[in-house]
Amino acid sequence: MLKIAVYGKGGIGKSTITSHLSASFATLGKRVMQIGCDPKTDSTMNLLGGKSPKPILRYIEEYGQPEDIEEIVKIGFKKVICLEVGGPTPGIGCAGRGIITAFELLDDLGVYQRYRPDVVLYDVLGDVVCGGFAVPMREGYADKVLVITSGEKLALYAAENIIQAIKNFSDRNYARLSGLILNRRNIPEEIEKVGNFAKKMHTKILGIIPKDEYINRAELEGKTTVELDESLPISQTFISLAGVLLEENQC
Repeated sequence: MLKIAVYGKGGIGKSTITSHLSASFATLGKRVMQIGCDPKTDSTMNLLGGKSPKPILRYIEEYGQPEDIEEIVKIGFKKVICLEVGGPTPGIGCAGRGIITAFELLDDLGVYQRYRPDVVLYDVLGDVVCGGFAVPMREGYADKVLVITSGEKLALYAAENIIQAIKNFSDRNYARLSGLILNRRNIPEEIEKVGNFAKKMHTKILGIIPKDEYINRAELEGKTTVELDESLPISQTFISLAGVLLEENQC
């Protein structure tokens, strides 16, 4: 099983890239599960026609612990298994603690044994890699981390902090850094800047995502570009990246 946690600066495009990767893995014939770990609960929307599943934490607040995992799961494009952790009431409670609670529930309900995914993707809130937000990197969950960045200063600053946190966890059997995905903002010398950053961090760029109007067009319909039109160049970029990640997992 390929298990990936996706981190990066808030607003860098994690959910867009994660959902496109889920759609791409599914298009390549893999059984895919995507778990949104953000109180906004917007990670899986573009796999579900613009609608998210009921967040796990909200379900618990309203009904108590579900008896069956299907009560908090929705099946999306090409049968991608979609879950959203959600968060506490704004201003009350801790989102990190909420992630811990949700993951404990997923274990209790046997979600991974029930659905037996080939690929699991965790879309994690912002650039926080401490407490509950580090849970997806723990042993038994993700075994690889992708860091999304652009060539912008603050995005690279956040990426460096995330990578340093991953290195600090290296003695705890946590997930390892797989590499960077450059989500382009078309700033001057962007590819060169991120390439130099990758060398500094002793990692590599696994994929480069260009700015593309079809991403926004697809999102207006609650879709990924892979669902909108698999033959589009941007769709093929994501499918190729998914293929790279699968090949790396076989090494």
